Amino acid sequence: MDPSLLAGFALVSLTLACTPGADWAYIISSAISRRSFVPAVIGLLVGYLFHTALVAAGIAALVAGSPQLLSWLTAIGALYLFWLGISTLRNWKSAAFHDGPLEEIEAEDRLEMADASAPQPTSGTLTMIRKPKLRRATPRADFAKGLLTSATNPKALLLYVALIPQFITEAAAWPLALQTTLLGLLHFTVSIGVYFAVALGARILLRSRPLAARVVTVLSGLIMICLSIGLIFEQILLK
Repeated sequence: MDPSLLAGFALVSLTLACTPGADWAYIISSAISRRSFVPAVIGLLVGYLFHTALVAAGIAALVAGSPQLLSWLTAIGALYLFWLGISTLRNWKSAAFHDGPLEEIEAEDRLEMADASAPQPTSGTLTMIRKPKLRRATPRADFAKGLLTSATNPKALLLYVALIPQFITEAAAWPLALQTTLLGLLHFTVSIGVYFAVALGARILLRSRPLAARVVTVLSGLIMICLSIGLIFEQILLK
């Protein structure tokens, strides 16, 4: 492929990856509330590989050309994004860079409060307290959430359909499918650097600032909710 086309696409890809949106909101939320944000980021990135495969196979163009199918995809993506935003808002009080997963810390906090409010045993009395089982946030769940966030994002699908064809040419020695795959992998590579930088930056800046971490968590949840509502209203207005 023409190196100038690759350089131009890389610049556009970097600009898009650096634009805050649903991905950024989920990344920052995971960086604040999880022991490791890696599964969440990898899930988002794998979603872009999914879009790359769809575009290379020509399926994405068929989806984009079917208004009814695209509307269903938009509705599913919007509802999932809304649910993710609500889940993020529900956990805002515990966003403070804990050593363990967020759900585990919340369970421990509830247990400590229950122990503190319980009457103290008198001398000669043996009291047994049964601790509840702690629900852990697994890396697999974080990965799945990230994958669904990007894979069900209709904006990402349309972006691939509209952007990638601008940088491929029939005069090139490579087949169109191979050119499409290369550009998709280039966007994937650019997103790796940007997304991990966002996650690390959020963790470093907010590590010792619990209040700021909670504010950012609330903002992340609100952004997801607003984006989901925007997707739904956009479909209503288009109809």
